[in-house]
Amino acid sequence: MRNLLEKYTCGNSRLLHILTEHSEAVRDLALEIACNRNLDVDREFIAEAAMLHDIGIVKCDAPSISCFGTLPYICHGTEGARILRLEGLPRHALVAERHTGAGISASEIVARNLPIPPGDYLPISLEEKLICYADKFYSKSRDLREHKPLEKIRAQMAEHGAGTAARFAELELLFGDPFTKKH
Repeated sequence: MRNLLEKYTCGNSRLLHILTEHSEAVRDLALEIACNRNLDVDREFIAEAAMLHDIGIVKCDAPSISCFGTLPYICHGTEGARILRLEGLPRHALVAERHTGAGISASEIVARNLPIPPGDYLPISLEEKLICYADKFYSKSRDLREHKPLEKIRAQMAEHGAGTAARFAELELLFGDPFTKKH
């Protein structure tokens, strides 16, 4: 998977570092949750898809994380899906296009006038939901391996509307707080 990240970051070593570190953190957390929850999931696929879920950022305009493309950041999921389909990875593409926020519904695209193609981009499979959830714990613009607390993530999801907050709450119920110590 690293070869695809290298291919699409086109020699931008800072972007490759950010994308790799973030994706590894998401991968590791998703696999840890799967193990701790004894989930019946495809762990190999999770490892691969987590590494590629944000590949679309390479086409976005986000200079603070060394992305110098032309698309708004909200497009990174759909753009990543386009890239992964071109690479012959249609199942991985679904993770890329469905992980943004806690998923994005067709009605939210219209209501918020989002610059992405019409459609529902909601995580469906358990693997998609798990990567979507794990992704929320890590930033690409701060300490790449430091996880965010659930309270902060809940507040961020609420900023994007009741639908996003409700979908995140469902993921939280499904997967729990991965950083709560069990006694």
